[in-house]
Amino acid sequence: MDGALAVLHEDSVDVLITDLRLGIGNGMRLVDAALKLHRPPLCIMVTAYGTVDVAVEAIKRGAYDFVTKPVNLKRLELLIKRGLQERGANNKQRGQDVKQQMQQIGHKSRSVAGIIGTSSVIAEVIQTIKQVASSRATVLILGESGTGKELAARAIHQLSPRSAASFVAVHCAALSPQLLESELFGHERGAFTGAIERRIGRFEQASGGTLFLDEIGEIDLNTQVKILRVLGEHTFERVGSNYTLKTNVRLIAATNKNLPKLVSEGKFRDDLFFRLNVVQITMPALRMRREDIPVLAQAFLEESCRENGKPLKEIDTEAMACLLEYHWPGNVRELRTVIEHGVVMSNKPRILSRDLPVSIHSGLALISTHLPNSYLLPPPESLTLRETQHNLILQTLETCRGNRSEAARKLGISRRTLYRRLRRLEV
Repeated sequence: MDGALAVLHEDSVDVLITDLRLGIGNGMRLVDAALKLHRPPLCIMVTAYGTVDVAVEAIKRGAYDFVTKPVNLKRLELLIKRGLQERGANNKQRGQDVKQQMQQIGHKSRSVAGIIGTSSVIAEVIQTIKQVASSRATVLILGESGTGKELAARAIHQLSPRSAASFVAVHCAALSPQLLESELFGHERGAFTGAIERRIGRFEQASGGTLFLDEIGEIDLNTQVKILRVLGEHTFERVGSNYTLKTNVRLIAATNKNLPKLVSEGKFRDDLFFRLNVVQITMPALRMRREDIPVLAQAFLEESCRENGKPLKEIDTEAMACLLEYHWPGNVRELRTVIEHGVVMSNKPRILSRDLPVSIHSGLALISTHLPNSYLLPPPESLTLRETQHNLILQTLETCRGNRSEAARKLGISRRTLYRRLRRLEV
């Protein structure tokens, strides 16, 4: 019994044939466990004449059929073939629907520079990008890390009249204030120690095109003043020079910071914020657009197989269920990494749930933005993954006073998923 349960959870099983009596175990329990899987196998019960009523109960619970002892192998073979054919027909129809949907999404995504998705939130983003692209307006893109802010900026550039000119991206958080100033405005030879030759800055390089400043909330106040001048007068000087240069550049900025809060704290200039915030686009977190996960995963799968020299694979149904349940703190960027991990670790035509990273396979999401700090302490080494998940769910339910809808929201999963996990954990 324990061995059979282990196989069910470790491998993708297509058909389960079990006797009702399994020593100290029970065939009904095994069938129940199998039917709770994300991808349940075709379950056939073997029973004696005196327990046919139990087999009928198994069918009511979801088993496909039953055979009585002594087993007629020909009838059993026919049952298996018929069951697999019916399942295959259903899967084929679902596959055709998904394929058609993905073709439609692919067609839409090509018109917005690779932004993929049909959820209402991403559709709104795409519509805003299309509308703002033809203008000269400064755009401020907000969103958590990994949501695709730079992709949105590139889409605006590619759909704009400036698409033939340069798109220049600067990651502000990676540079010190002095280096960032030199990076943006350039410098003259001898302007500071190490300046052995003249350097052309990004504002000059991007003239006629688009300059994307990522993580603009990290820029120091002195540099903010100079950026404000460029936006107002379209002029600047290189570091160490008194010669004024003109630039014709469209500025797009992005941040995962709360800029109004930084303004109130005196860490960001309010006049620069108003200049940047002409048009605001918020890139949604992946957990807010879960319906886009399958098509995003498929796109990353094709890309990763191609880049790693692997034949094109499929994502197993149970593996996809794990992806749909995960909280995705790293958003689309994390999904891309997870899919590549699955491609590399899988030796079969299909990526199974066991090929995914442990955090995804377990379905445990560390939701630091929703749970109290006490929940975020690392679990004792003596606790198993199952025990850790059990404790996390119980603690969240206790905090929510038993309100399962609220607990599911805090855990970053659906209420249906929470119910399923409660059953699995026998809570």
